[in-house]
Amino acid sequence: MTVRMRRSMLDAARSAAWEMDLKAALMCRFQTDIGAGGTNVPIREKAHSGVSPAGAAKGAAWGIEMKIYSIHDPEFREYGHVVIGYEDLTSAIAQAMTESTPCPEEGTGYVPEEPALQKLEAAKKLAPSLFGGLPVQFGWCNGHNTKLNCLEYHRSSEFNLGTEDFVLLLAKQSELTDWTLDSTAVRAFRVPAGTLIEVYATTMHYAPCQASKDKGFRVLVALPEGTNTEMPQTEGKSSEDRLLFARNKWLIAHADAPEAGKGAFVGIRGENIDIAGEI
Repeated sequence: MTVRMRRSMLDAARSAAWEMDLKAALMCRFQTDIGAGGTNVPIREKAHSGVSPAGAAKGAAWGIEMKIYSIHDPEFREYGHVVIGYEDLTSAIAQAMTESTPCPEEGTGYVPEEPALQKLEAAKKLAPSLFGGLPVQFGWCNGHNTKLNCLEYHRSSEFNLGTEDFVLLLAKQSELTDWTLDSTAVRAFRVPAGTLIEVYATTMHYAPCQASKDKGFRVLVALPEGTNTEMPQTEGKSSEDRLLFARNKWLIAHADAPEAGKGAFVGIRGENIDIAGEI
C-alpha cells in the first residue's frame, strides 16, 4: 500500500468510530502459517490491550484467526511453566483419569476433588511438590469446548495435565482495568498430552478447549484444598468482591456466556473467542 493510499484512508476515517476501527486494524499484525494440507493460513498475533469491541468484531468479520502458541514457545513464560521430572507419576495419574473420569459429549464437566485421583499413590507422592506441603485437591475438567466464555484467577497457582492435547486461553491479571478486559488481550496455548504445567496465580484462565474437532479432553485440575467449592460471604466492601464466584475463585464473564446469566460479573469486552476454526 502506498503512502498516498494510506493518507486517503486516514482522511476518510474522520469519525471517532471509524478511527477506533482503523486503530484496531493497524494493531493486528498479519503473518502466515502453514496449516493443514500445507496451505497458507492467516493468523493473528495478540494485539495490545485496549482495542475497541467494535475493532475486535471487525477483525472477526475479516476472518482474522487466533494464533495458537505451544507451551514450549517463549511467550508462555509469562503465564506459566512446564514441570519436568515427575513423568512417572503424571503418567500414572493420566491413566487413572482415562479409566475413572467421564468425558461429556457436549459441554464440560468439572469436579473439584475426585476420590479416584485423591487416593492414587502417584497423586499422594506428587502433592508435596505442587504447593509445598499444603493440602492439595485433585479434580478434573473434561469434555468438549472451543469458546472463551469466562476468565478466572485464584490466589494460588493451578496445575494441569491432559490425557489428550488441549488448548488454554490465557490472559494476565495485570491487564485488568476496573476488573474488565478486552478479549484481544487473550492468548491461546496448546498443551501436549501427558505434560504437567503450572498456570501462575497471576494468569487468568477458564475451561480448557479441545485441540481437535473430533476429540474432547480430560484435564487434571490440581489446586489448594477447598478451591472452587461453595462461595464464602464477604463484607462486600472491595470492588473485587463482585468477582468472587466460588471459594478462591474470582471470575469475569463475557455477556454471551452462560455464567453471565447466573450472576457472574460481566467483565470481558469484545469478541467471545471461539477457536473452532483454528483446530
